[in-house]
Amino acid sequence: MKPFITFESHVAPLDRNNVDTDAIIPKQFLKSIKRSGFGVNAFDEWRYLDVGYPGQDCSKRPINTEFSLNQPLYKNAQILLTRSNFGCGSSREHAPWALEDYGFKAIIASSFADIFFNNCYKNGLLPIILSENNVEKLFNFVEQKTQQNQQYKLKIDLQNKVVVDAENNLTFEIKIDDFRRECLLNGWDDIGLTLRHKDEILAFENNRKQQKPWLYVNGK
Repeated sequence: MKPFITFESHVAPLDRNNVDTDAIIPKQFLKSIKRSGFGVNAFDEWRYLDVGYPGQDCSKRPINTEFSLNQPLYKNAQILLTRSNFGCGSSREHAPWALEDYGFKAIIASSFADIFFNNCYKNGLLPIILSENNVEKLFNFVEQKTQQNQQYKLKIDLQNKVVVDAENNLTFEIKIDDFRRECLLNGWDDIGLTLRHKDEILAFENNRKQQKPWLYVNGK
């Protein structure tokens, strides 16, 4: 998992409540467990006008030009702005895989489904909960910039736990516990956390082999 570094990006709006994980990454794409290659199929049924299937060349598929993430102003955004109960539905970890592979580093919403929320942290994606009033305020800022054919930008500063809107002189607190913040800043997933104790694990295994050699076949 890559370390989460402070960054600035324009914002892509997804003005919907209750976006479920099947909308984020439809079920037909769940066969692979490689954690990569899902970005082209994120929001597949909304992005494209045809039916998607694994291994398809998405560059030749008809695009739904009315879907917000297909709008030129919002392409390559690293911050997704959405509404309440984002990530509801099934517990598939492919959902944060798809969003991260698409290019998003942070998602701002008024609430998240619990399992999706936890899966985001395990995959280097930062879910940020703001009040409904503040989410609405951000949507209004995005709309104002869109009408001017400009991009609305935010800075995500995880080190200081804030979202910064420099243009409007606004700062929003990122509510996150210290452990999760440290894991994101250092790029530690569950495996990375375990490997921090690699020397202790090897020492334990070597000692165990000496104390209980009958548990091992050919010394392994």
